[in-house]
Amino acid sequence: MGRLASTGKRLGYLAFLTAIVLFIVGMVGDFSDGIATTLIVLLVAGSIVLAPAIILHYAVQAAADEDAGRPSRH
Repeated sequence: MGRLASTGKRLGYLAFLTAIVLFIVGMVGDFSDGIATTLIVLLVAGSIVLAPAIILHYAVQAAADEDAGRPSRH
């Protein structure tokens, strides 16, 4: 589960990074409908992937802490 969370976080942040770069390219050059559509798709896909991955990461971390007998962070 930890590997799945890490992969999801990487993909989500990569989608956001790609959207930022594409936005800058669009602002410098020609901001076409295709760039705008791609930005929206990247932002939505990044959110759909990243939000559950972050929650899963904290769940895995909490389970590991509990297994190790460390006190809860909450």
